[in-house]
Amino acid sequence: MACEHSTLADYLKDWSGGDPTRDAVTATLVALAEASARLSALIAEGPFVRGLGATVGDGGGGDIKKFLDVESHRMFKAALAKAPVAAMGSEEADEAEILNEGARLVVAIDPLDGSSNIDTNVSIGTIFSILPAVQGMDPNAALLQAGSQQLASGFFVYGPQTTLVVTVKEGTHIFTMAPHDRVFRLTQRNLKINPDKAEYAINASNARHWPDAVKAYMRDLDAGKDGPREKDFNMRWVGSLVAEAYRILIRGGVFLYPGDSRKGYEQGRLRLVYEAIPIALLISEAGGAATDGLRPILGIKPDDLHQRVPLVFGPPAEVERISRYNEAQSEGEASPLFSQRGLLRS
Repeated sequence: MACEHSTLADYLKDWSGGDPTRDAVTATLVALAEASARLSALIAEGPFVRGLGATVGDGGGGDIKKFLDVESHRMFKAALAKAPVAAMGSEEADEAEILNEGARLVVAIDPLDGSSNIDTNVSIGTIFSILPAVQGMDPNAALLQAGSQQLASGFFVYGPQTTLVVTVKEGTHIFTMAPHDRVFRLTQRNLKINPDKAEYAINASNARHWPDAVKAYMRDLDAGKDGPREKDFNMRWVGSLVAEAYRILIRGGVFLYPGDSRKGYEQGRLRLVYEAIPIALLISEAGGAATDGLRPILGIKPDDLHQRVPLVFGPPAEVERISRYNEAQSEGEASPLFSQRGLLRS
């Protein structure tokens, strides 16, 4: 969709209108954008900067921490310390980090999503959620508000272009960083998820560990024209949440990262606060839906900063279909429910 290529700062200035909370969100988004531009430049150095993808420790729960994970955390923390942000909750820190006591906002952030792809030149990114800092509430508690309380969310993609996908709860928009001046400009306004794309994203290497409901859903997709869906589906999997979400926002399709039977994966692998919740708001504002397989993500109140959750997102009808598979499993329905001529046939 054509648009006027206004800058991020201009768009936010028009949106904020002098409202103090919106002004705080504006300043925070501008700070995040400036930090992302610096991080993008560092990533672009690639092999000319030794050790960007070097392992520097264990991030906990089996996650490997890379040098660029640590550096991106440092860069965003420094940027947010200059913004009206009381505290930051990051994948790279055990607890919330206090930045500016008494400020209006808190920010949850995954500074570098997809870091396992650093050495392979695949798109990686940064995911963030902006929440109100409730007066009298501990910063850790403020970061554990339900996703419906978000003021804004977004993610940066560091790929062929550096892009920002963002919502201030008035639609989902894309800003692209212009290479000549490294300023983010509006390039797509009011994204809407294509409801008809026959495409799905899932890590099929984990198929043997999936719950029966997910196995049944995937059998129906894999059966293609000869199965209950009566059409062929394509599979995509990048291993970078921002890349998967960007593709679905642009082209359509559904994303699944279910919980499974492996130790540590029972409640899924993605983090609720700084991955699932911000993505869910972006998807919702683009006319889509996001659940944990049953419950809307935006209605879940987190218990812990690093809480894990299954994640499904895409067009509402397809997300609801997956929920029905899960409901049937929880009610003990027999497998014929999912058979070629079963109840969940299109």
